Amino acid sequence: MSLLQTFRNLSPRMRLGVGVGMLAWGAIGLQLSDRAEDKYGLKASEKDHAALNQMVPTIVTVDKAKGR
Repeated sequence: MSLLQTFRNLSPRMRLGVGVGMLAWGAIGLQLSDRAEDKYGLKASEKDHAALNQMVPTIVTVDKAKGR
């Protein structure tokens, strides 16, 4: 039995509880991850930001010639 089928077999109230629990887990993870970065010194430096900005693709617009 697949995980999706097992989830569908739960009562509506239990599915709601599982969904709210997963949302809460995600929200708590988002809040705690920033604190963990600061605590363990994993914050990105300016050098890291500059290297990442060099990898980001850029969009160049080219004007179309009139009359074509």
